[in-house]
Amino acid sequence: MAYTCSTCGVVAEDPGHLCNPSLEKMSCSHCGDADVPVHHVCRGMLAEAKYSCGSCGRVADDEGSLCRPLKID
Repeated sequence: MAYTCSTCGVVAEDPGHLCNPSLEKMSCSHCGDADVPVHHVCRGMLAEAKYSCGSCGRVADDEGSLCRPLKID
């Protein structure tokens, strides 16, 4: 299922990759928590982060998970 950001129009497979996502809860593949908000950031995610999004600030370990990936130095 694709999600569309109501602010910037970006389409993503995961609502957490949008700058203005819905308020639905999801599970975190890094820490295992089952009921986290879409903009959840945990220690495991930060430890593996190699990129941040130039639009919404989300962090990810691969650039394909972000709409405007910027390498974290």
